[in-house]
Amino acid sequence: MKCMADLCVIPIGEGVSVADEIAECHRVLSSFPIDVRLHAYGTNLYGDWDAVFAAIKACHERLHEQGVVRLSSTIKVGTRTDKDQHFDDKIDAVTARLR
Repeated sequence: MKCMADLCVIPIGEGVSVADEIAECHRVLSSFPIDVRLHAYGTNLYGDWDAVFAAIKACHERLHEQGVVRLSSTIKVGTRTDKDQHFDDKIDAVTARLR
């Protein structure tokens, strides 16, 4: 089953900027057979359910291995059975209605 997820990983107690940790998480996510798109407050993921959630787990594991003691993640996930819908399909549907 394919899914689309929105992931926001927040390292707690790591200072004001967490760009280094997010960049490392992005590297991990990108190593999986899923589509990854960074945005201002998180990352969109698309692919097989098991691969998406394995990637999220690996992101947490990597940051913990690097010394981040506490992580809080917000995950929104959606699935559908009527069609294969990618990031751009969803954006294009709204953009078309704005014209």
